[in-house]
Amino acid sequence: MRGYQSRVHAVLDAALPAADLVPQRLHAAQRYAVLGGGKRLRPLLVYCTGEALNIPVAWLDAPAAAVELIHSYSLVHDDLPAMDDDDLRRGQPTTHRAFDEATAILAGDALQVLAFALLSRDRTPGVSAEARLKMIQILADASGTAGMAGGQAIDLAAVGRALTLEELEAMHRLKTGALIRASVLMGAACLPGLSTAAWDALDGYSQDIGLAFQIQDDILDVEGKTEEIGKTSGADAARAKPTYPSVLGLEAAKIRARDLKQRACERLAPLGEASQVLAWLASYVIQRRV
Repeated sequence: MRGYQSRVHAVLDAALPAADLVPQRLHAAQRYAVLGGGKRLRPLLVYCTGEALNIPVAWLDAPAAAVELIHSYSLVHDDLPAMDDDDLRRGQPTTHRAFDEATAILAGDALQVLAFALLSRDRTPGVSAEARLKMIQILADASGTAGMAGGQAIDLAAVGRALTLEELEAMHRLKTGALIRASVLMGAACLPGLSTAAWDALDGYSQDIGLAFQIQDDILDVEGKTEEIGKTSGADAARAKPTYPSVLGLEAAKIRARDLKQRACERLAPLGEASQVLAWLASYVIQRRV
């Protein structure tokens, strides 16, 4: 895990514009938003999917970095006053607090397009043009109105409302789950000739852990401490946002997360023993404290 985190950090560092290039403030904000820590779960999913499928690790660098750039852009924009109005992210001031709102908006915009530039310009030997195009399509679909952006719009409209479990999960399959799913499928897309059974197994796995990840996030918002989770605890309740604990209750939410993790691991059966790294990652998703 630490090896993959270090690897993607180096790829991101090289892909981001240097802070001393014009416009310096914008480039500094981009680097601040991306390189300031984080779990790197989405790149981990890319790399671990590749490991399970015996894909050369160099093939996975561009998709791993691209999905983290999209994730980082989304956090910059989600933290803005017009969205969630957060002051703390990854244990440090949010990008709009460290710089200013206009710079944060532009930094997010630039990170988004950099992700697709990175994928389209990658020339790692062994990765076909068809695979690159498929990864671009997967990431674009996961980022737009049928994915992350659409889920965020639904989330904003749901503030102060009571949602059913079905409505809550439909929202989070888009807001959080779509990019987690894309991380797994982008890794799988690197391998030519992958069987339909293996693709479907990874697809189902990714959807289950996407929801499990969000449930654990909601649990940590209740149980976590600000200094541990790196963001303000209790923020969801303060904003009257519907969450798994508010809809199901805290203990039932924990049970739901465990059930999703178990189902995710069961879905990996067609991949055999090689999938153990993904099963471990599913456990990490619901056991993490940050």
